[in-house]
Amino acid sequence: MKYDPIPSKLFVKNRNSFMSRMIPKSLAVFNSNDIYPISADSTLPFEQHRDIFYLSGVDQEESVLVLFPEAKNPAHREILFLKETNEHIAVWEGAKLTQKQATAVSGVQTVYWLDQLESVFFELMNQCNNVYVNTNEHYRQSVETETREDRFTKWWQEKYPSHIPQRSNPILQHLRSIKDPIEIDLIQQACNITEKGFRRILNFVQPGVWEYEIEAEFAHEFLRNRSRRFAYTPIIASGKNANVLHYIENNQQCQKGDLLLLDVGAEYANYSSDMTRTIPVSGTFTKRQKEVYNAVLKVKNAATKLLTPGTFWKEYHVEVGKLMTAELLQLGLLSKADIQAETEKKPAYKKYFMHGTSHHMGLDTHDYGLLEEPMQAQMVFTVEPGIYIPEEGFGIRLEDDVVVQPQGAPINLMKNIPIEADEIEAIMNA
Repeated sequence: MKYDPIPSKLFVKNRNSFMSRMIPKSLAVFNSNDIYPISADSTLPFEQHRDIFYLSGVDQEESVLVLFPEAKNPAHREILFLKETNEHIAVWEGAKLTQKQATAVSGVQTVYWLDQLESVFFELMNQCNNVYVNTNEHYRQSVETETREDRFTKWWQEKYPSHIPQRSNPILQHLRSIKDPIEIDLIQQACNITEKGFRRILNFVQPGVWEYEIEAEFAHEFLRNRSRRFAYTPIIASGKNANVLHYIENNQQCQKGDLLLLDVGAEYANYSSDMTRTIPVSGTFTKRQKEVYNAVLKVKNAATKLLTPGTFWKEYHVEVGKLMTAELLQLGLLSKADIQAETEKKPAYKKYFMHGTSHHMGLDTHDYGLLEEPMQAQMVFTVEPGIYIPEEGFGIRLEDDVVVQPQGAPINLMKNIPIEADEIEAIMNA
């Protein structure tokens, strides 16, 4: 792995927390992701399923974690099943985890090879009544591909039809949304790598460069700092492209006088960062650009202070909407008549600020978290307001990652990444 070893105590804690919420006479199963094909003999790079990683730290394909706190054999209360390695695999693909190494990574004492799975599973199924099924219930999910988890669930339900399925996702939504200090340190490392990438491009951007060249500069800096990849598909949007919220073509030339919206984040050890900055291609904002920029920054700073324990998601966004409405009035983008004509379902500010302000972040860029429940300390959120003005040919979004605190304002994990307009201009013109 490119990243430093993560203390196994994190995964021991996570498993114990999950098992403490299981109903009696139950076991839970978590599968790794498949390696997905492209065509011919080509495949996409392997990405571990975040749930099995969260519970074990195992970052390898063809892995299965079984949790059964009431197993009659104490050695079978936690079991990892791994693909057995051999000399051929080591030569062609590189070394895989040995059983001893898997225990060191995960803290799981019982590690078997995959060829033992069916026989051990038969023994365990004779001792339990319920099986926790790990389905994807994230509010943004729209997955059509059958996963390894799906296939495993079909298999056991056909073989053991009298057992009762339970849902692991509601438990994980709670657990994963509240970050351990070790996790926050990993997210901070991802943010630090993102900072290095951003500072690199501040000295690179000028009229005439192409969006994809900027993407390449980020990729270079991320890789040389032990990030394996972008945390998500980067948005490098110059000029009017910034008004397309999920613009990812990154194939246009940056022009003099344009603004450049950069929605880019590095991953580290499977943990995400999520940054947005908007900078002037020529190194200097126009008066109007700076006016709108400072309005977005003002909303971001005020919205950040609202992220406190006990705050409800829906109410938070209503309050941010009020902040944004006031700024849009000051900018002359909304009139009092627009405000009088707005409805609850269609507030006036949505004409220029169409998306939400914050989302959970962690192992997934849009991480787990139940939106109908109040915010808690140690949750990590983005804060990302924006104003998009197609008629003026630019859009501005600013985004930081913050940790909710027991009291007071959140801690900003991106506090060292330049964001004030004057600081950005100073660096670009140094």
